[in-house]
Amino acid sequence: MNDSIRQLEPKALWNHFSDLNAVPRPSKKEERVIAFMKAYGEKLGLPTIVDEAGNVIIKKPATKGMEDKITVVLQSHLDMVHQKNAATPFDFDTQGIEMLVDGDWVKANGTTLGADNGIGVASIMAILESKDIPHPAIEALFTIDEETGMTGALALKGGVLSGSILLNLDTEADHELTIGCAGGVDVTAVGTYQSNKPTHAQAVKITVKGLTGGHSGMDIHRGRANANKLMNRLLFQLQSYIEIASIDGGSLRNAIPRESVAVVCVTDKAKLEKEVKALEQVLKAEYQTTDPNLMVSLENCELPTIVLETQFQKQLLYSLYACPVGIYRMSPDIEGLVQTSNNLARVIVKDGNYQFQCLTRSSVDTEKKDLQLAITSAFELLGAKVTASGAYPGWTPKPSSTIVNLMSELYKELFKAEASVSACHAGLECGILGTNYPQMQMISFGPNITGAHSPDERVQISSVQKFWGFLLETLKRIPKQ
Repeated sequence: MNDSIRQLEPKALWNHFSDLNAVPRPSKKEERVIAFMKAYGEKLGLPTIVDEAGNVIIKKPATKGMEDKITVVLQSHLDMVHQKNAATPFDFDTQGIEMLVDGDWVKANGTTLGADNGIGVASIMAILESKDIPHPAIEALFTIDEETGMTGALALKGGVLSGSILLNLDTEADHELTIGCAGGVDVTAVGTYQSNKPTHAQAVKITVKGLTGGHSGMDIHRGRANANKLMNRLLFQLQSYIEIASIDGGSLRNAIPRESVAVVCVTDKAKLEKEVKALEQVLKAEYQTTDPNLMVSLENCELPTIVLETQFQKQLLYSLYACPVGIYRMSPDIEGLVQTSNNLARVIVKDGNYQFQCLTRSSVDTEKKDLQLAITSAFELLGAKVTASGAYPGWTPKPSSTIVNLMSELYKELFKAEASVSACHAGLECGILGTNYPQMQMISFGPNITGAHSPDERVQISSVQKFWGFLLETLKRIPKQ
């Protein structure tokens, strides 16, 4: 299945992408891909460092005639989001990604593809290996754990890098030059609850599924349904005659949740079926544009031994209803840019314990804190213990920097169009790296990638070719020291 990928142009890039995708590399479990990248650098005979966090740094001297150019840091992250469709049999711990060509696109067979940020990693590998690509001195920085906390970037110490220009290859639209991004913080609420024995004789599993999902930063403005909020909306409407036994929705903090499952007990199943069907039609109408495959299904299941205590059930549903989700505020300064948002990514209620996981983003730290407090308030009213962790700073734009001017003009020259120079609502590592390297100029760009963080992820072949040419020409034009 992957052989056709290796025949695409540029072959060096696509072959490295195929090799990379054969290595399982989930966030927090990057041991195998770190070893893979370390072995790659050493095989090339290049100075290769693995720091205490697991970041890999490979250094390559300038090609002949470019020794006087500014040293460039090429940066991408090694980890990827592991998501699959519920019906897809796949083990991320043991299997490589199964890729296929679909017209002008490469996608995976029912799983995430790993183009985010594997195309960037593969591009850097191709440059490190090349014998004929002109470039200044290169410091290749492969960070870990970008997707679930950016701990690799946070742990990178000052003084490891000497480059003064950083090219981050993690933007997902080939007409964009990203020069700023949002910061983020993980908000987690946990607690316990009293339970009762069910008084109703029938148990039903309710499943919300078929949602589009997507990246909780880059796609948050698209108005897509959040499975955790939809499930809560359903249960809230049914609460007068159901007993909730469990709720399990969402997966990763940086992915808009696509599915949620709840087990409830009822006496009048026919009434439940009628009301759920009516609510499903309401939701389908509301989300027909963004989530055309939305479904709510019911099936009989084994009667649970415990259900939520009645008062706690009510409080739980109210707290989840009060939790802000989606856009909190748009930027008043940059048209079309989401400034602050929240993703209620995970809801688990089972066996006397509950946990809610959010990823809160903002390009304004004070507003991020304000939204964090709003979420904390909603869950502390339930009696939850709420903590914030994994905070990382935003990246302040510097639109007049040398690298921004160079690449903006080069884009116009190569493609006869203006690049979109802007900030994004995703979390990029540039803001974090800038804390220890404040004088380093930074810019982010990449090929067209859609559906990141979901099994719909795909990357455009012609766009990869465009991006590759742009990257190589940029390296040629790097100014002198």
